[in-house]
Amino acid sequence: MYGAYFAGGLSRLKLAVLKKLGPIITISSSSSSRVFSSSSSSSSTAAIDAAASPTKRVGTHDGSFHCDDALGCFLIRLTNKFSGARIVRTRDPHVLGTLDAVLDVGGVYDPIRDRYDHHQKGFKEVFGHGFTTKLSSAGLVYKHYGLEIIAKELHLDEGHQDVYPLYLAVYKNFIEAVDAIDNGTNQYDTDQPPRYVNNTNLSSRVGRLNLDWVDLDQSLERENEAFQHALTLTGSEFLESVHFHAKSWLPARSIVMECLAAREDIDSSGGIMVLTRSCPWKLHIFDLEEGMKIDTTIKYVIYQDERSENWRVQAVAISPDKFESRKPLPSPWRGLTDGELSEAAGIPGCTFVHMSGFIGGNQTYKGALDMAKTSLMA
Repeated sequence: MYGAYFAGGLSRLKLAVLKKLGPIITISSSSSSRVFSSSSSSSSTAAIDAAASPTKRVGTHDGSFHCDDALGCFLIRLTNKFSGARIVRTRDPHVLGTLDAVLDVGGVYDPIRDRYDHHQKGFKEVFGHGFTTKLSSAGLVYKHYGLEIIAKELHLDEGHQDVYPLYLAVYKNFIEAVDAIDNGTNQYDTDQPPRYVNNTNLSSRVGRLNLDWVDLDQSLERENEAFQHALTLTGSEFLESVHFHAKSWLPARSIVMECLAAREDIDSSGGIMVLTRSCPWKLHIFDLEEGMKIDTTIKYVIYQDERSENWRVQAVAISPDKFESRKPLPSPWRGLTDGELSEAAGIPGCTFVHMSGFIGGNQTYKGALDMAKTSLMA
């Protein structure tokens, strides 16, 4: 249903982002204003009277920027209320008080007045809906305007059945990490140092867009150009996330839900699911088991390999971020192939079982199902 909207790929997406970017104003210490146009990479400036402009103005702090204030500014300008708004970068409380919305500065959270700071003492706002991560300015904007943004981007009514699940999915798989990183929330409850450094996340990449200390030009013009790059980067990735979840994630969820509902028709144990159509299923299993109140967790998923036309039986992991399986395929099968494996399993047509036991194959659907049923009893 979203085919026409998604046609054109990444180039069209970037064009859409650029169209959503408006001018940026920096209020200097003398309260003069400068505008930097998003339609050009030129650093030329023009003096304006910001207070005289009828365009709505969204404020955020000047100086070093982070992922949450860049993303928050992009998000709020996707709304009808702040479409085409100017961004004012300042910490001057008198200027902030005159603005239509303020993000990540000012020490106030008041959605009625569109104030979305999260640095003040006693701030504990979370997204809700089962999420407990403290919100950043981006999360605050998304919490209050996310339903409108999702609906508007996909040309749907806010009450459409797809909007709410997409609203939650985009928060979980995109926005929450921005909130957590900005607030210094560890991803894992452990006192041990991480086994590797990961500086490839969006927040790290936005951070690297700030002016480097060795740059000779530290002007407001250069700082705002860098912030504009941050808007483009965060905006592009946000829209990519929305598009992916609408085009791929949501249809796959519907398929997995139907297959889960039919699991007892496959095996009375309820521990085997057959995927009727190839799609990404791993993330959906865990959410849907909880949402559908499935007591007997799925141990194996059977699906056809479209390339070889053989069938696969895959053990479900213990959690989305773990490699360990809930119930690996039997140890005596692991590492065996073809006739040797078929003899060991007592099942014709076996092709392989991985050394870890997380996946195996058979030439036929019946053979794959027999492998799963036998593994359940092992």
